[in-house]
This record gives sequence, C-alpha cells and structure tokens, in this order.
Amino acid sequence: MVSKHGWLQRLKHEFLLVLFTVLAVVLACIDPQPWSRYQGWLQWPTLCGLLGLMISIQGIRDSGLVQRAAGMLVAHMHSLRGVGLLLVSMTAVLSMVLTNDVSLFLMVPLTLAIGSLSNLPILRMVVLEALAVNAGSTLSPIGNPQNLLIWQHAQIPLLQFIMHMLPTAAIMFVLVAIVTWFWLPKERVELQADKLDGHPVSISLAMLSIVALSMMVLMMQSGHAPLGALLLIVPFALFSWRTLTCIDWLLMATFAMIFLGLGHFAALPVVDHALGKIDFKQPLALYLSGIVSSQLISNVPATVLLLNRAQDAMALAIAVNVGGFGVVIGSLANLIALRLAKQPHGMRLFHEVSVPFLLVCAVLVYLVMRLQGA
Repeated sequence: MVSKHGWLQRLKHEFLLVLFTVLAVVLACIDPQPWSRYQGWLQWPTLCGLLGLMISIQGIRDSGLVQRAAGMLVAHMHSLRGVGLLLVSMTAVLSMVLTNDVSLFLMVPLTLAIGSLSNLPILRMVVLEALAVNAGSTLSPIGNPQNLLIWQHAQIPLLQFIMHMLPTAAIMFVLVAIVTWFWLPKERVELQADKLDGHPVSISLAMLSIVALSMMVLMMQSGHAPLGALLLIVPFALFSWRTLTCIDWLLMATFAMIFLGLGHFAALPVVDHALGKIDFKQPLALYLSGIVSSQLISNVPATVLLLNRAQDAMALAIAVNVGGFGVVIGSLANLIALRLAKQPHGMRLFHEVSVPFLLVCAVLVYLVMRLQGA
C-alpha cells in the first residue's frame, strides 16, 4: 500500500495532472457551468475505452506473451535500424485499422520487451512510435478521433477521404522513416541470450486478454465503450486481480483533467470571440488555426472547436493531424506513448524531436496542399 508521502512524491512527477487540475478548478470558479456541460467535457466514453484498453494490454503483458513475441522478433533481426523501421511501420499500419491509441497499447509494450532483451534504445524508439502513430492514423477515417469526427460531419466516401489524406500521410511517414534511420545507432542487434528463454507464457491469461482486447475494440467502434470496460473488469477481478492493480490510474486521472480543463477553455466566450476574427475561408488561416489550436488544446478538441467554422472539412483534417506533432498534448496519443514507456527524461526528448518535426512537416504539407489546389 502506497503511503501518503509516497503519493505526494509521485504527484511531483505528475505535472500535467496538477497543471490541468488547477486549470479545471480555476475555470470552474471564474466561469461556473451546469453539471451537464462538465459531463460532456469529461468524455466518459473515451475514458472508459482507455480503461478497457489498459486492462486488456496489461493482461497480455502479465501473461508473458509480449516478452515471448519480442524474443522471436528480435532473434531474426540484424540491425537496430532494421528493427526500428519494422516497428514504426507496424505501428503506422496498425493505427490505420485499430486507431492510434490501440496501436500504441500493442506496440509500446512490445518495444519495451525488445529493449529488455537487446541494445535497442527504448526511449528513442517510443518517441518514433508516437510520431509513427500520428502519421499512420492520418490516412484512415477511423485512425483517430478527429478523422472520425470530420468523416462523419462531411459525409465523404471512404476511398475519397483516404485519397485526400494520402499525400499528407505519405509526407509524415517518410519523415518518420528518415528520422528513424538517422537517429537510431548504426549498430547490429546485440541480444542478451540469458533473457531470451526466461519468460513463461500463461496461456489462459493470454487468451482472456486477447479476447478482451478484441471485444473492447469492437465495443469502442460501436459506441459502447462504458459497457465494454465494465464487462472486462468482472473477469479480470475474478481471474487476474493483479492485472487490475497494475493499471496506471493516475494516467486516467490526467486524461480526465485534460478533458475537463481543455473542454471548458475551448468553450469560453473570449475564445469564441477570438475565433470570430479569423477568416477561415483563407487556406493558410485555416491551416495555421488547426495547427496552433491543436498545440494549445489538443487536436480532438481543436477539431470540435473549428469544425462548424471551416468550410473545407478536409483541409481542417490535414491541419489538425499535422497539429498532432509538436507539444505533447498536440495529440493525446503522444502522452499515452510516454506514459506506457515510463522512461526518464521522456518528455524532454520527445519535444526535442517532435517540435522540429512539426515545423518541417507543416511547411512540406502546406506546399503540397497548395500544389494540389493549383
């Protein structure tokens, strides 16, 4: 059991939780709103979906399946750059079909396991996977929440949406591949042979967790995430209570405070007034608004904020997906990746790479957009 002193020490490292809790409380004091609005900002289905994913992936990790898969994968690879390109490619592809957060919940534990067996630089690889998941999910209308919102709002055919986003996603992924190639060491994979065969697999827990993950993804896609999370808690409470105790509950609290704080901030009259002065008919104004607002309030709230103001929904989709790079809250998938990795100095290293990445990517994507419109 964690002591009071232990919790205080841990909270010192939870600056995002503290920051957004303060923001939510301050806004609630200066601009009180009906309880129904706070419930809407809290995004309860999203939180339940996150909890369900955390439970099922923790179960897979506890079963030993990830460690076994890591050993099989790394034993057939020769260079760190080869491993890196394979992992970012897998992350990007999975994010197209399983959404960005599900992709990270699968790939980051695998990366951690590979890093424990070899000389793969874990933190660098996780940062690259955070970039890759943003790039891959950009292509698909179901790859991330902002794309899903825009796709449903604009009523665009699936193939048309994909073709419109293809140049942007291609630029993003090529940039990720280039960073991966030059940032990872030019070395061969060095295996720690004594750790390759030391991971027994619990078949029953692995099967329970895989079924739980599949069910949770289906429940999220059908809009029943709260029910899905509830259905997961019962079997894990009965058969693997340890899995539930290992859940990162402070991450859940952080997301809740981010949703409350940013949701309330975006709804302030002063924000609405400021947006009213922007001419969203101008392509550059819309593009910069999507990127800048994503840096301030994350790309999903930015999409909600700008969707009814933007006449070109697909241009907004490009802007908010580009805005997923940069600061860590540009996309909440960035925060998930860093929290799953639990590596020291993760936030600093992420920003050292992600901010320059945003600046380069934003310019290249805009130039391609202008060429397409010419």
